[in-house]
Amino acid sequence: MADIDNFNPNDVGLRGTLFGLPFDTDSAKVVVIPVPWDVTVSYGAGTADGPEAILEASSQIDFSQLDIAEPWKLGVAMADIPEVWYSLGSELREKSEEYIAWLEEGSDEEEREEMEAILAEINKETHQLMEYVKQQSEYWLSQGKTTILVGGDHSTPLGHFQACAKHYGEFGLLQIDAHADLREAYEGFEFSHASIMTNALKIKELTKLVQVGIRDFCDEEQTLIANSNGRVVTFFDQQLKHDQYAGKTWATQCEEIIKELPQQVYISFDIDGLDPKLCPNTGTPVPGGFDLEQVMYLIKQVVKSGRTIIGCDLNEVSPSEDEWDANVGARALYRMINLMAASKGMLELN
Repeated sequence: MADIDNFNPNDVGLRGTLFGLPFDTDSAKVVVIPVPWDVTVSYGAGTADGPEAILEASSQIDFSQLDIAEPWKLGVAMADIPEVWYSLGSELREKSEEYIAWLEEGSDEEEREEMEAILAEINKETHQLMEYVKQQSEYWLSQGKTTILVGGDHSTPLGHFQACAKHYGEFGLLQIDAHADLREAYEGFEFSHASIMTNALKIKELTKLVQVGIRDFCDEEQTLIANSNGRVVTFFDQQLKHDQYAGKTWATQCEEIIKELPQQVYISFDIDGLDPKLCPNTGTPVPGGFDLEQVMYLIKQVVKSGRTIIGCDLNEVSPSEDEWDANVGARALYRMINLMAASKGMLELN
């Protein structure tokens, strides 16, 4: 499909392909894996529509970047959005809402058997989703592609973590997020969005988890961090802000964050790590957070440090009527892809 020689980056963006670029998954170097799933979200739903919304909004992006020449020539395409998983997720989301309401209302014993059956069904299907994501990721990696996953809620990238671990070996995970996501099977969901990092830590190749921007967490998560023997390092939003108020620069803080990372880095970006003004419809918004350029500066410094970004994901983008959330999500995705490519020598970062 690619006809990049005749592609004019100054023209109107065409709908139908990611960013309006003339690539399909065969001709692209970077494949975006969409996972439209938000079954276990504990607050607001809608992130299952994130991949489609980002795809639709992406054609509005202008391609040029100050520090990367001709990034549109890289070759980026989104795989087909799996309608089977979207439909199943919609059905299960209705059941999970019923189950969560039962928990929040005190767990009536008369309904326990029915609710436990719902929980078992959801746990079974979310495990199957994880296997699907892992298989898809392994396939694209085996084809020589660089991969980035777009959810969906933050439970979706577990299979992608596993595939990257198998393909690349030992790595560190840089998590940008409002939440620690270190719960143990939150609400009984074995693959809850609130348990993604607990599950990630079961991957033996994951040597370090570095969390940035965390501002909503529980005692259980604090204890896990404290008892991790340095495997989990958390830069809390409050701590970062207070140090900035006292005069420390974001550049210095980025250096401190990056020092904790090994040579190979995977970046997991929950959009709620940003200030909610940039993602007002995300599933679990929390006051505080980053501007988008702060996050991209951090990722750029990871690249400039000589580390390799082996994979990424972007999650929890929930569309709005005015397309704002998807617009921000599409711009975050474009920049992440280009920086990841630069870390692998596929683009040149100035």
